[in-house]
Amino acid sequence: MEDLFQKLNTEQKLYQMFILGYEGENPHACPNLTNALKSGLGGVIFFTQNIYDKERFKNAVQMIKEDALIPPFLSIDQEGGRVERTLNLYGKSHYLSAREAAKHGENTVKQQTQWISEELNYLGLNMNFAPVLDVDTNPDNPVIADRSYSSNPEEVIKYGKIAVETYIKNGIIPVGKHFPGHGDTAADSHIEMPETALDIDELERIHIKPFKALCDILPAIMVAHVHYKAFDNEKIPASVSSNIINGYLRNKLNFKGLVISDDMVMGGIKRFTPFEACKRAINAGVNMFIYRNSDDSTTNLIEQLANAVEKGEIDINKIDKSLDYIRLIKKCF
Repeated sequence: MEDLFQKLNTEQKLYQMFILGYEGENPHACPNLTNALKSGLGGVIFFTQNIYDKERFKNAVQMIKEDALIPPFLSIDQEGGRVERTLNLYGKSHYLSAREAAKHGENTVKQQTQWISEELNYLGLNMNFAPVLDVDTNPDNPVIADRSYSSNPEEVIKYGKIAVETYIKNGIIPVGKHFPGHGDTAADSHIEMPETALDIDELERIHIKPFKALCDILPAIMVAHVHYKAFDNEKIPASVSSNIINGYLRNKLNFKGLVISDDMVMGGIKRFTPFEACKRAINAGVNMFIYRNSDDSTTNLIEQLANAVEKGEIDINKIDKSLDYIRLIKKCF
């Protein structure tokens, strides 16, 4: 794999920085995805619409592996409770929510994470966008709620650590989310960009605390499409904030893992064009982007970014640095 990374051209390097989804059960029905995989796509994300039968899905995953120039991250949001992508297999949620599992205690959290890991291994996947490390402090939060282990940061740390270690032991890459904490917001970042006015002391004392406690063992962290006034006067989400990613996560917390955006088609990032959002995010320190679609606009975006790199509008060193992080995680898992 090292040799393959060394031979990538600029566009192929950009493809490594993307995790794309597709419609339906058959990945070969999406030529853009097939072409992207052959061009060096970094990962694929799977949704409920892709998974109706375990054996058919396993075959789809195998097709993706065979199409890929470089082994991709094969990822899913399988938290338990409201956020499960295997609903079509069982007709309902198959696992407890994080909050419900935490109520039953450490053994339940560990056992559930083990079961999820075993199922993902069976399906051929290697990355889970979990655990949620948000601290649920706002009862009006429309998007986190029972996806969080607790309103107490120490509880989130305790259960989050169990989940992270269990995933890693089973060869699944856990992605802690949503940095620097989505638990206090009153809006849904899928629809709009939430804002939080908490000062840095409160953010550090409560919301950042789980990420800080676990950043030494987390291979990857997902950054939120939320504006934090404590970090930026400009109304921008954390996902394009150099103060938050380069300044705080990398330099202050000394995080050495992979930084991944939340889905780039969400409302919380829509104040920017896709090109501007990605350009800002690359400069801010994001290493990989999630796009749930493999449509023409996404492939055109990657071409635009490659052209911008060639023109010097985006620093090639930032692209190469992202590839270093990607290569390291792929080598370890």
